Amino acid sequence: MITVGEKLIQHLEARNVEVVFGIPGVHTIEHYKGLSASAIRHVTPRHEQGAAFMADGYARVSGKPGVALVITGPGVTNTITAMAQARADSIPLLIISAVNPLKTANKSLGCLHELPDQQATMNTIALRSIQVRSEIELADAFKAAFEIFESKRPGPVHIELPYDVAAQPATEEKPIAEKFRKPVASREELEKTIKHLSNSESPLIVAGGGVRNCRPTLEKLAELLDAPVVMTTNARGLMYQHVLSVPASPSLAAVRELIGDSDVVLVLGSELGRTDFDMYATGELPNFKTMIRVDISPEQLAAHDSDLKICGDAPRFIEQLTEGISEASKNGAARAAGARKNAFEELDDGMKRMSGMLDTLRDAVPGSIFVGDSTQAIYAGNLFYDHDRPGGWFNSSTGYGTLGYAIPAAIGASLAASGERIFCLVGDGGAQFSLPELMVATDEALPITFVIWNNSGYGEIETTMIAQGVTPVGCDPSPPDFGHIAAASGMPYFKTGLVSADVTTTIHSTLGEPGPVLFEIEF
Repeated sequence: MITVGEKLIQHLEARNVEVVFGIPGVHTIEHYKGLSASAIRHVTPRHEQGAAFMADGYARVSGKPGVALVITGPGVTNTITAMAQARADSIPLLIISAVNPLKTANKSLGCLHELPDQQATMNTIALRSIQVRSEIELADAFKAAFEIFESKRPGPVHIELPYDVAAQPATEEKPIAEKFRKPVASREELEKTIKHLSNSESPLIVAGGGVRNCRPTLEKLAELLDAPVVMTTNARGLMYQHVLSVPASPSLAAVRELIGDSDVVLVLGSELGRTDFDMYATGELPNFKTMIRVDISPEQLAAHDSDLKICGDAPRFIEQLTEGISEASKNGAARAAGARKNAFEELDDGMKRMSGMLDTLRDAVPGSIFVGDSTQAIYAGNLFYDHDRPGGWFNSSTGYGTLGYAIPAAIGASLAASGERIFCLVGDGGAQFSLPELMVATDEALPITFVIWNNSGYGEIETTMIAQGVTPVGCDPSPPDFGHIAAASGMPYFKTGLVSADVTTTIHSTLGEPGPVLFEIEF
């Protein structure tokens, strides 16, 4: 006879989960009993925050929910930062935890790993936190979680299983996964959109993370409309080197001007987040003359005024539009070229140089995946950088904006990318949040190039303090010797300065290494 804890693993199997990230504990023994008999791959991070960040990176690359399995109390609370980042970026993340026995719940009896109210704590971050009290409730919990992942705006969901319930006997009947449909725009909404766009003299498309895997259909729509396409951070990699592509931040003046000069702006799968559209904190979004928003979330649609709000699956809506739009000539290529040129010129010399370094890395391994932290090279790329793979550029410097993300997220991305080269871009300060996770890359023999941008501290914060007339304080944590870190982690080490030719030569030297590599760029 199996237990409810073992049945939980069967629910994961029924939903084609292939990898879970977790650290076992005495409260999750029944879960791990199920894993020991399962084909699901278990990856052991060095910290539960790393587990959740790995699950995030895995989800972004695989397109499937990332799953982290953690213990009660500190295991759960250690995942909260990663959950907040996943919520900000609409990433399907499933956190499965234990919790103390039902009879002790919320009684402050001094039990091991006890929180006053674990579910209440998680409900402040998760889209939903569900406590399971029986085998039937376990099935209901998975149904609720995957309904969110598959038919709504995704994000983190938490399922907690009291460890006395986990040990209860369960039936042998195998779980069956339900199928859920995303909302679809109405015929009337489609026709109104087509009319607006057909009558437009200067249409524009803003592509958000909700359409990051829609390159062929998005290109077709843009070409039919002859409309430039502005890509938010989470949409970068769409329409690489296309004449209608504007791979620049909508916070830049040139891109804001392009938006303001467009008589109809079609916003697809973007929350219009402040860290994308107002990173300089002006207090205002760009001026939209006529805005049509398409988003899967009615709550997101309600957050901003727009002329037409369409609750539906944006990828499907693009397909519908291409079937109803007639080809037109609207001077789109010239408008896009002007915006690209002027946006790049806005960058200061340091940002231009960083953007050039990203081009160098991209060209060394075409089609690779870049995973970033909050660091200067990433800030530069988010402002202006054209990546060559849809969904291949993502980082944690927008939205929640956490540090410590890149190293574990790159590991998750690598596990989803089946042997493809991953570039992890992280500053020396941010790297120190999660250096122990390098050992996971070594354990799993993952082809990740960890690129450490070493400016001996929190360079971007120091620059901002100086610009605001503040004497820098706390911005100079000493970096470790990354050569020794690499040796301790069992991976090859390379180092160069911030010279394009040297970076190119060194990057090509690293490519002969089959597993993880640590590459330090010092400046």
